[in-house]
Amino acid sequence: MKKALLICTTMVLLISCGGVKKTQEAVNSGNYIQAINRAINNLAENKTKKSHQAYILLLEDAFEKNTQRELENVRFLEQDGNPANYESIYTTYTTLKHIQERIAPLMPLPIFEENRNAEFSFRNYDNSLLTAKMNLSEYLYAHASNLLENASFKQDFRQAYEDFKYLEEINPGYADTKDKMEEAYSKGLDYVKVHVINDTEQVVPKRLEQELLNFNTLGLNDLWTQYHTNPLNNIKYDYEMQVAFRDISISPEQIRERQLVKEKQIKDGFDYVLDADGNVMKDSLGNDIKVDRFTNIQCSFYEFTQFKAAQVVGNVSYIDLNSKQQLNSYPLTSEFVFEHVYANFQGDRRALDNELIPLLEITPVPFPSNEQMVFEAGEDLKSRLKEIIVRHKFN
Repeated sequence: MKKALLICTTMVLLISCGGVKKTQEAVNSGNYIQAINRAINNLAENKTKKSHQAYILLLEDAFEKNTQRELENVRFLEQDGNPANYESIYTTYTTLKHIQERIAPLMPLPIFEENRNAEFSFRNYDNSLLTAKMNLSEYLYAHASNLLENASFKQDFRQAYEDFKYLEEINPGYADTKDKMEEAYSKGLDYVKVHVINDTEQVVPKRLEQELLNFNTLGLNDLWTQYHTNPLNNIKYDYEMQVAFRDISISPEQIRERQLVKEKQIKDGFDYVLDADGNVMKDSLGNDIKVDRFTNIQCSFYEFTQFKAAQVVGNVSYIDLNSKQQLNSYPLTSEFVFEHVYANFQGDRRALDNELIPLLEITPVPFPSNEQMVFEAGEDLKSRLKEIIVRHKFN
């Protein structure tokens, strides 16, 4: 009764504290793990802080209720006798032990108003955990081995792999788990051979083809798909990916010219102001009176733009080698534009606007070769090809 009264009093005093309120709500709604996590995190910062007293009481309450509920659930699952329950039983014991291991470093947790330390009924779960792990290991091994031996689809091999992988995580070195895991993985893989088709009248640069087919540089990481650009004789391939170049167009080398005529009035010295007698006039201080003299200047600005463009058009097709049917086809298009601007002038460059001056320092450059143009267009193709591969799913 005294403890209940203390909890109520503390809750009223700290109702404005969002963290405490949310922790209490978690307890009230049965989200004990959430309440335990909130309480532990706050107490780990400062367990003797007066405003954290509520977290100690809530941790006591949530720990007791969670332990009771989880152990009752374990008893039910054990009585049910279904081997499929072994994972839940193992996970529950693991979680209960982990919670105790998180609370233990915080002990003692003083409750000032009751002049006592918080009490937690810690249990030794080691034997139960070892039994649960052994039961789960035997079940996983038998279930995964059955899948591996009687698989009808690749998904069965993949599920067997996941079971063996989990078994290796909880019980490393169990039987021949590693060997069977590798067998399940190899049988669950989709093998794709890659074929490049050039239907254009242009030569596809060998360097471009090599970089397009270097899947390591594309940064792909698909667990269940392996692309082989050099097919192996001892592998039965499931699919073929055809990268087809349908058209490569390269524009002629062009130099486009633009002429601008700029005029400006600039200051060009000064003249003395003369009176009617031809004498230089003076101001009030006795200085000669001068006026600025202006002149008009002109400059012809010639801007030259070197231009050349290349476009590569193709598509990526996936073929099911078992049914000989095309699964999907995706467009693959890229363009590269070479553009270089330089300029010269005739006349007085002082007439030119400031933004035009830097172009006068630039000189013409050699046009890139057709092969280089196609290769540069292929740089974008790599990212587009990656998008296609990531987007396409076989299953």
